[in-house]
Amino acid sequence: MRALDVLKAVDAVAAEDTRHTATLLTHFGISKKLIAVHQHNEQQSAKVLLERLQSGECIALVTDAGTPAISDPGAIVVDVLRESGVNVVPIPGPSAVITALSASGIKSNGFLFYGFLPSSGSQRRKILEKLIVQEFTLVFYEAPHRIVECISDMLQIFGESRRITIVRELTKTFETYHRSTLDEALIWLKNDSNQQRGEFVLMLEPDILQDLPPISSEAERTLKILLTDLPLKQAVKLTSEITSEKKNILYEFALKYKNE
Repeated sequence: MRALDVLKAVDAVAAEDTRHTATLLTHFGISKKLIAVHQHNEQQSAKVLLERLQSGECIALVTDAGTPAISDPGAIVVDVLRESGVNVVPIPGPSAVITALSASGIKSNGFLFYGFLPSSGSQRRKILEKLIVQEFTLVFYEAPHRIVECISDMLQIFGESRRITIVRELTKTFETYHRSTLDEALIWLKNDSNQQRGEFVLMLEPDILQDLPPISSEAERTLKILLTDLPLKQAVKLTSEITSEKKNILYEFALKYKNE
């Protein structure tokens, strides 16, 4: 109700998609001047909004879904306005990351919200490799056309036994929670194309292998040698074949070794 009261009271509404917002406003019988503020014009729009606000207007900022400035346009606008001394008042609304976490059952203390990973596979893997050392739940957003590639990269970087909760279509008719290991998650997605539709929240749980026993000196030496020339996953696989050490223990050791 507070959001509706604000939308009725402001002089204009800055919107990520003016057509989408116009539909929302019409539904509630609200007629306002709409200003487009999206990822391609946000810097320029911020200056326009600043001028209007400094002239005494009140303007609401909305995005198509979720919260402005959280993996949505808005951060640049807010930064420009605050730097110029303009008051910015947040109105609590839906946030996919918090909504997904609240119903996930993940018990870890704390989470790191990354947002959208790069669309390029090589860049995405580089980011994921840097996040290996994090001991918190890692939360990402992902688009439907990249979901399979994204989970495949996570499987390659974090290993098959790392647990993930995949949430799709939050608050909608086909809202789905799927909690499994990464290897099982990839199979689940590939076996049902319907599960590849919609917008995704991915929650990668902390490593649960921290208390595994140490590996043998032979396995440690072999793994370190192979890691100098081979990708982590391949080095772990070959070391396991050579030494008969369990792959999950080797993978844990390799992750820690690479990040020391």
